[in-house]
Amino acid sequence: MNHHTIISLFALIFFSVGNGQTINVCKDCPISDLAIAIELAQNNDTIVVSNDITTNKPIRINKNLTLIGNEYPIMDGMNEHEILTVQTDSFTIKGFKFQNVGQSFTKDHAAIRLIKSKKFKIESNQFENVYYGIFLEKCSKGLIKNNIIKGNATVEYKSGNGIHLWHCNNITIDNNKVSNVRDGIYFEFVDHSNVINNSSHDNLRYGLHFMFSNEDRYENNIFERNGAGVAVMFSKKISMHENKFLKNWGTASYGLLLKEIYDAEITRNTFEKNTIGINAEGSNRIEYLGNNFIENGWAVKILGACFDNNFTKNNFLNNTFDVAYSGRLNNNSFENNYWSEYSGYDLDKNGIGDVPHRPVKLFSYIVNQSPESIILLRSLMIDVLNFSEKVSPIFTPTDLYDSKPLMKKAL
Repeated sequence: MNHHTIISLFALIFFSVGNGQTINVCKDCPISDLAIAIELAQNNDTIVVSNDITTNKPIRINKNLTLIGNEYPIMDGMNEHEILTVQTDSFTIKGFKFQNVGQSFTKDHAAIRLIKSKKFKIESNQFENVYYGIFLEKCSKGLIKNNIIKGNATVEYKSGNGIHLWHCNNITIDNNKVSNVRDGIYFEFVDHSNVINNSSHDNLRYGLHFMFSNEDRYENNIFERNGAGVAVMFSKKISMHENKFLKNWGTASYGLLLKEIYDAEITRNTFEKNTIGINAEGSNRIEYLGNNFIENGWAVKILGACFDNNFTKNNFLNNTFDVAYSGRLNNNSFENNYWSEYSGYDLDKNGIGDVPHRPVKLFSYIVNQSPESIILLRSLMIDVLNFSEKVSPIFTPTDLYDSKPLMKKAL
């Protein structure tokens, strides 16, 4: 019995029952090939695939289907090609294992690619040895949740991203674990979307990298041990709450890099053991509230063209340098923050220091001018220089100070 005869036979069986049916795919089932099941299926059908089925050829779907994997059946790219390409709405895939996506210098092969899809779910799947994991083009109103994505990235030009969105809106990325790819999560022209409860770690470049994306929310994520940390660029109306930026070390690595960001809220985040906690350039009207900066090289670096930024009730704890600042103050303010290096007093016991705190050290200024001088860190000579500059500022900004430093850590 040839291939077309089989399809015709099962079409009679399934299509006669109507829409919304379930098609089982297993070795002992009437259908033992996922591609045949997809060809037979109608819109709104569900295909349930057993874990004794392995699919190793490219699959393309243009129907509204739900694909359910039972104990992670394997879809294998054989290190040659893209695995699953979907161009339809109302699509769900859950419970599959994708592996060995083909690498290419001319095409961005992905384990799952969605094109112009709406109202979709990609949930509870496993991805191993991927080039790109999940790639969305011009999609909206979708959910990517509870997936585990692992790559084998070694150099940037031979690696792709874990979750990659381009020209999308209203996407939620929730509780995924992404590691060992180029950029863990990548946004370009993505609006009104949420990135929540994810872990992005040990990636070659950025844990999160997004550009030209507005009105997005990032909450309760962990970005750890990424080559260059997290980069947020050329965007506006961004909310970043209760995230952790941890152990992003390197000569060009940041907990959070901000470039050309406008009207953002960065609140209750933790920046711990990064080369630079926050590096801001050309970023305006940002509220930094209730963040913890712990044991970073530089807690905050403010470069040129930053205006109207407010640092309030943040905790600066045991950083080598709390603040490095270039240029004029430009209506940026530091007020009601806790500084572990503050040596003032509180005679009226109101919880606020009676003497302003100047967080910019002379040695920070020297290191910016001559990085090699870092070898003098913690020497007696540097302590004397910092103290003399604090008493009579010459090189550091005279108008950059916290007039109401907290005596105890902000809650």
